[in-house]
Amino acid sequence: MTVILDRPATTPRTLIPSALFDRLTARIRVDHPEHAQQADVIMEQALAFLAACAARPEARLAPSEIVDIGWHTFILYTKEYADFCQRNAGRFIHHAPTDEEGVGSDGCTAADTVAVMRKLGLPVVRGLWGHAAACEGSGTGKCSQCHQGCTDSNK
Repeated sequence: MTVILDRPATTPRTLIPSALFDRLTARIRVDHPEHAQQADVIMEQALAFLAACAARPEARLAPSEIVDIGWHTFILYTKEYADFCQRNAGRFIHHAPTDEEGVGSDGCTAADTVAVMRKLGLPVVRGLWGHAAACEGSGTGKCSQCHQGCTDSNK
């Protein structure tokens, strides 16, 4: 049975089993020791981002640089990631890189993502979204996003 999120869970951490959450945060601590103290919140924000992608597939959302670490980490666990996507979005949430720095492949910025997350009632940890959390709705297109130029693509 596929459950598509109409209204994402209040606590994104509950979207995956606690053992998987622990494995993902341990991986972040090893692969990104400079962010070891924030591994839990990075993964929680990555899950909130993915919940927003599941709820709004037409938006093609983009993570911040640090939130993208959580997304990249989760993708490494391909079976668990694919199961999560099917269960929560009813589709695979593709990772679509672009070469244009600071802008997703369709012009979406991390600020746009923050706006969608807030509309959905998902938690936004301001410190992990850089100035994207502050520049929401600015229309400048200069708000930070994934260091790899990533967006969710429903294609």
